[in-house]
Amino acid sequence: MEIPVVCVLLAVVLVGVVVAQTDEACAPCTTNRYARCSGTPCQCTLKISKSEAIPVNCSIMTRKCWMMKAEMYRIVNGVGTRRKPSEDALLDTDGIYDPECNDVGDFHAKQCNGTDVCWCVNSAGVRRTDKGDTDKKCDELVKTFWFRIELRHKPVDSIDENKLIEKITKVVEEYQVAKGYIEKVEYFKDDNTIILDLKQNITVQTPSDLATSAYYLEKDIKDSSFYTTPAGSRSIKADGIDVDGVKVTFTKALVYYVDERGPEFSMKQLTPGVIAVIVVVVLAIIAGLVVLVLSRKKMKSHMYQKAEGRELDEMQK
Repeated sequence: MEIPVVCVLLAVVLVGVVVAQTDEACAPCTTNRYARCSGTPCQCTLKISKSEAIPVNCSIMTRKCWMMKAEMYRIVNGVGTRRKPSEDALLDTDGIYDPECNDVGDFHAKQCNGTDVCWCVNSAGVRRTDKGDTDKKCDELVKTFWFRIELRHKPVDSIDENKLIEKITKVVEEYQVAKGYIEKVEYFKDDNTIILDLKQNITVQTPSDLATSAYYLEKDIKDSSFYTTPAGSRSIKADGIDVDGVKVTFTKALVYYVDERGPEFSMKQLTPGVIAVIVVVVLAIIAGLVVLVLSRKKMKSHMYQKAEGRELDEMQK
């Protein structure tokens, strides 16, 4: 018995409707706007290459290494990575590369960005050595223990500094940073700048992935948030934070990384500006030493002349 073509088409349409309804029934992944959720029960995955999508837990932030891979995949394949793209917008890819991650989302110590140029990174995925070829040796992943985050906001007429620091502390905790990791929050009113010091702390029971937390916060300030809300992706840059009725909006975010061991850069990697500063400082030190030596010689000569004068006076007496 042949099945009518109309029935087959109707069945295909019904299956499509059921699948669409299933996908729509899944809530968006609140901690990763690039993730796609579907199925029964809902499962969320993150596309990190043309052939690979990894499962993600939307109750926590996705590891920085995986997020960078997802961003690079989207950039290379022309998938938008900005919240509000426009025709005259420039795509800032500084610091972004296609990293190698292990099974739990840690960076490999050696990164090559899919090329024959390689370098070593710290646990936050930041380059800490000169670039070399594929024979570059990176024996271990050096741990980053200190993250300094510098936030700059637009000028405000007046604000309670203590309440601002308290609010910023709460905001940072929203990025799954346990309070024990927040070592210090400082506010520099004249510069409209907030300094956050986050440090690894073995005494804190609640684990925190500070590299991922700092990355999420930096993206939020730069209007490229990974978070989603019922109204769409959020942005601290656009929405700001409320401090006792005063709206504080941010314009800049910088993250500094301090490792357990110092970076391993050679002099040839220094920029001309840095080299010029070093030369000026060295010349200033040399000039200071020359002046000091000449001053001492002059002082000794003066003392000798005085002593010689006294001897002549005594002989004349």
